[in-house]
Amino acid sequence: MASSSSTALDRRDALGEADAVVPRTGISIYGCGRDEAVVFREVAPRFGVTPTIIDTAVSEVNIGLAIGNRCISVGHKTPIANSTLRSLSEAGVAYISTRSTGHDHIDVDFARSVGISVEGVVYSPDGVADYTLMLMLMALRNARSIITRAEAHDFRLNRVRGRELRDMTVGVIGTGRIGAAVVDRLRGFGCRVLAYDRNPKTTADYVDLDELLQRSDLVTLHTPLSAETRHLLDRQRFEQMKHGAIIVNTGRGSLLDTESLLSALESGKLGGAALDVLEGEEGIFYTDRRNRPIESRLVLRLQRLPNVLITPHTAYFTEHALRDTVENTILNCLEFEGRAA
Repeated sequence: MASSSSTALDRRDALGEADAVVPRTGISIYGCGRDEAVVFREVAPRFGVTPTIIDTAVSEVNIGLAIGNRCISVGHKTPIANSTLRSLSEAGVAYISTRSTGHDHIDVDFARSVGISVEGVVYSPDGVADYTLMLMLMALRNARSIITRAEAHDFRLNRVRGRELRDMTVGVIGTGRIGAAVVDRLRGFGCRVLAYDRNPKTTADYVDLDELLQRSDLVTLHTPLSAETRHLLDRQRFEQMKHGAIIVNTGRGSLLDTESLLSALESGKLGGAALDVLEGEEGIFYTDRRNRPIESRLVLRLQRLPNVLITPHTAYFTEHALRDTVENTILNCLEFEGRAA
């Protein structure tokens, strides 16, 4: 499996980065964090690109900052309303590169209907794969309880012993770039690996979804979110799983039916969950809620469970992935301009 860095290098060579001395295009970068802005300003001139850095998400209020640029880049943290897409089209925007692998925060069909193409970016799968393995190990070793007790100066051993990954059968749902990287890492732990994907891409032992759920001690999700995969694991499928099985999700929150997940956890059917993504995370994740109440009843119920570990959609958040994302955002836009020329 080629890394995204080598892919980016190949794309740079094809576009003739070394010969880029005159700005060829401008890109408006919406919802751009400080660390992203630093890399965009460093990298863009190498490609002959002038970036317009905007720290707020794209909306009706700041569409004017896209005028003159056919390409814009957006983050995954804020959904884009259809009315905003229409206004972007009227402002001359023809291409949106979202700085994420998925684009479920954008109505791609509506965007296409108003003349805007939408594309995600490729970045190294290693950060998410590493993080997934970390969540697996934390869930198996009851890490949330251990850390919470130690912070309160309670250094007694847990009443329940942890489990070892080598004794587990792990089911990997979705074996694209990230799922395949997870499979590669699991081999080093000596566990049995089952996989489900309609287009098998690895040497894992592929089975149908029902069999994977019935046989796995731990299930991890890496399939894209679509109308077909929304609530892929629902009440019926949770019932198929082994008693005490663990769920890990670093994909998209809505791959799980959260209400049914809660029922399975609260009844003891499932042994735990480690979740980097949640249904209804919008407006909660990436905000400081220490002094503001969380309105989501489902999130609060999950947090009250001692065998549930929640992190704020941060598996992708590495320096390597940032550089990949910036470079491939720019390359996406340049390739679009090249196709349109």
